[in-house]
Amino acid sequence: MAMPGEGGDPVAAWHAYMHAPSKSALMALLDEDVVFQSPAVHTPQVGRDVTVKYLWAAAEVLGGPDFHYVGEWRGERSAVLEFECTLDGGIQVNGVDIIEWNEAGKLTRFKVMIRPMKALNAVVPMMGAALARMS
Repeated sequence: MAMPGEGGDPVAAWHAYMHAPSKSALMALLDEDVVFQSPAVHTPQVGRDVTVKYLWAAAEVLGGPDFHYVGEWRGERSAVLEFECTLDGGIQVNGVDIIEWNEAGKLTRFKVMIRPMKALNAVVPMMGAALARMS
């Protein structure tokens, strides 16, 4: 499958990454100045390195065996991917990844939104712990 910047579909490349995650594949998906917006952090995080950290931590926290996308809506250079998963303890998570990309197919914006509040309240400390382990 072609990677972004090689004529491929950025959404298909994201799905391929989610099926076989690696930091190098994640780096290849992201524009150098990508903006990441998390439900757990008030300010947008700017840059590929910090975005890799957040997305890698999110994969650790949310990317269990039952993580799956249940819907997809696309624009010309954007998409909304709805996901569901279950956290340890049985907490059901429903959320969306809102992504945008440039002409080269590199992701320029990645926003995550999570519901319900019980799920968000469980995810925030789990993300903090995952990020702390990376430091």
